[in-house]
Amino acid sequence: MSLGFVKFGATTAAQLMSRSQMDVMNHAVRTQSMWWGSVPMGAPDTILGIRDKYNKDSSPKKVNLGVGAYRDDDGKPFVLPSVRKAEELIYQKCMNHEYAPIAGEVAFREACAKLAFGDCSQPIVDKTNATVQTLSGTGALRLGLDFINRYWQKKREVWLPNPTWFNHPQICDMLCLPYKKYRYYDPKTKGFDVNGACEDLCRAPEGSVILLHACAHNPTGVDPKKEEWECLSKIIKEKKLFPFFDMAYQGFATGSVDRDAQAVRIFVKDGHQVMLAQSFAKNMGLYGERVGALTVLCGDKCTADKVMSQLKVSIRTIYSNPAINGSRIVKEILTNAELKQQWLVDVKAMADRIITMRKMLREAIEGAGSKHKWNHITDQIGMFCYTGLTPAQVDRITKECHIYLTKDGRISVAGITTKNVAYVAESIHKVTSS
Repeated sequence: MSLGFVKFGATTAAQLMSRSQMDVMNHAVRTQSMWWGSVPMGAPDTILGIRDKYNKDSSPKKVNLGVGAYRDDDGKPFVLPSVRKAEELIYQKCMNHEYAPIAGEVAFREACAKLAFGDCSQPIVDKTNATVQTLSGTGALRLGLDFINRYWQKKREVWLPNPTWFNHPQICDMLCLPYKKYRYYDPKTKGFDVNGACEDLCRAPEGSVILLHACAHNPTGVDPKKEEWECLSKIIKEKKLFPFFDMAYQGFATGSVDRDAQAVRIFVKDGHQVMLAQSFAKNMGLYGERVGALTVLCGDKCTADKVMSQLKVSIRTIYSNPAINGSRIVKEILTNAELKQQWLVDVKAMADRIITMRKMLREAIEGAGSKHKWNHITDQIGMFCYTGLTPAQVDRITKECHIYLTKDGRISVAGITTKNVAYVAESIHKVTSS
């Protein structure tokens, strides 16, 4: 009986072993989707989707006007001579790779603030600014909006221009931060809707956060004139609204870093305590270095110290310390007089190429016999241009001409060169004349 039991037990053990293995395998399969099976598929990135389609296109005529990065007249990525020189100087210093301070190096932060507000601006002189290094402009926006979400004592609501960079509402959504839109772009004039913007801002609740593009508005390329900025500043101050500037293109719009910062400086001069997100992706070509800054103007030194302390707490819990290479390049350029002068020449050269391409594109479209008005191409400024092409026309120009751009008709002027401008113009004329 005992032998039978052993035999039975051995058989049972084998059977159990087999079942156990099956259960483990089934459990492993189940656990792949047990916790995350309900996660919905995220929306694909529009710009990356355009790039992928462009890369798969075998046509020799193809043109990518969707990329949001500067290209030279050969359509190649461009490294600024001032950046190359800064890299050489940094290499010669044989610096270590220790952690940067949580808020970033002091010299870097001071240089960023001075570039934005001016060397002798009141906040700089009084040291009432809390400035920290961030992961480019996107990181500055996320950190700033997160700070607002946690500490803002007024109406916790962000007002975004319509349209705006797609990441603005996306960041708000991630933070569960409510937002509304104010009129900005006028499709009829293809320019700034100053009356609509003023009317909408006048009805914004006291304490609302107003997001403003400092220059080279993305995606429209439409900027308010100086007197219109002054009008907006007056309304925002009278209505007790809070201005948050996104300045991703300082120097890249007009070729002058001071002129491109005029909106921010008008608001500061009018007594606003602004929040400012800066990026050095475009104006120094440091896209992959992800280097930027966030500044909060606080009114007094004591408040600035407290705000800085909380920004550092946030940074510590997200990425602990900022990266050092990109900030070293920026600091080297902005604190070396000779190198800074070279950079100002470099950034103006980029801006001038964009401005030249706008003129050539407009002239070529008009020269092709178009009956439409195209003055908006040269009236707008910066890397992007709202062409006015409809989604149907965008589909046509992509399918028939192999020219890639976003559905709303936005093009990156940096993708236009002296070699393809005639073809782009002829293609635009083709889809808009029939």
